[in-house]
Amino acid sequence: MESVMNCAEEQQPSSMTNLWSNKQEPSRTQKAKGGFVLVHAGAGYHSESKAKEYKHVCKRACQRAVDQLKAGALAVEAVAAALVELEDSPFTNAGMGSNLNLSGEIECDASIMDGKSLHFGAVGAISGIKNPVLVANCLLKEGQKGKLSAGRIPPCFLVGRGARDWAVSHGIPSCPSEKMATKFSLSAYKRNKRKMELAERMDAGHNQTKKRRQSNENENGSGCLDTVGAVVVDLEGNVAAAVSSGGLAMKHPGRIGQAAHYGCGCWAENACNINSYSTAVSTSGCGEHLIRTMLARECSAAMQSEDAHQALLEAMQNKFISSPFLASEDRVLGGVIVLRCCTCVEAQSSQNIQGILVEFLWSHTTESMCVGYMSVQDSKAKTHISRLPSGTVPGQSLAIEGGVCRLGVTE
Repeated sequence: MESVMNCAEEQQPSSMTNLWSNKQEPSRTQKAKGGFVLVHAGAGYHSESKAKEYKHVCKRACQRAVDQLKAGALAVEAVAAALVELEDSPFTNAGMGSNLNLSGEIECDASIMDGKSLHFGAVGAISGIKNPVLVANCLLKEGQKGKLSAGRIPPCFLVGRGARDWAVSHGIPSCPSEKMATKFSLSAYKRNKRKMELAERMDAGHNQTKKRRQSNENENGSGCLDTVGAVVVDLEGNVAAAVSSGGLAMKHPGRIGQAAHYGCGCWAENACNINSYSTAVSTSGCGEHLIRTMLARECSAAMQSEDAHQALLEAMQNKFISSPFLASEDRVLGGVIVLRCCTCVEAQSSQNIQGILVEFLWSHTTESMCVGYMSVQDSKAKTHISRLPSGTVPGQSLAIEGGVCRLGVTE
């Protein structure tokens, strides 16, 4: 595994159980400072010609989250800040520059989860909002306030026009959909529409059905699956996760992908009596594949095993590629970023020091996945475009990489 070099102290992930002495925290204990963020610009295909732009937006997203953490923000606010940066980039399929649907409109999905409160907020097929993650985050925060008047349960998931109207009523400005389209997304829509019209003019019967299916597979191939997301741990050890997407190119109006579904797009859960580790997950890929496998929650559960790398490898293989829920699929396309951490006490000389050990991983079955990561102690973010090993088949093979970081301490 690749290890972070700019953190306070580098360690090997496999030695996690030997790094810390789990002792009762005394009255005089030093506490961990800072936090850590891991972001992705999608699992799909990232051309070498655009690699610089994808890496640059990941760096900006990491910096945005770290700035929030340095200011004392909790993980859920930092992860939302990272997503806003990713949504604002014209190179990602989220917010600005999202894929257009069959009707030539932009409909976005987004969700966010707070590991401390376990609250969740999501929007699906929402139009006219520049940053869908802000609506999801607002839903989460409103839900934390408790019941509405007359004992009504506050919503955690809104869709379509209702979601947009709710957002505007809660102070989130609307943005005309035409302003969210970019030159690239418009040209892609026109190109895809021509291909579909050509397929529809072909002979009727079996050949037409077969060719239509092939056309859809090509249009919804790994090049179109660049959902964005982030996972964060803050200075108190809280985790949060978020995800945002414009959805598949040429999707049917009203289609909602994994980015809005509970347990499918993102997951965050602080350590508790039954979980030794805090975990946060964000996914990308073919939404239908991720929904039918609930991959975010599956990966989070797997992270309670001692060996994080092996656990994620097995989860991606057994719960995704070889999932019985996807047995009819020739290619299973998706990717995840995963963060897990524990807060423990380490004895040093005459004092006990409380710190946070963070393991972070990414895995994908698509041709590539762009990630970035940064701790509060780092001067700048690191970025990487992970690619499948040469000779392997997308949708049938996987890549997995990651690192480990021990956050520093303050007096």
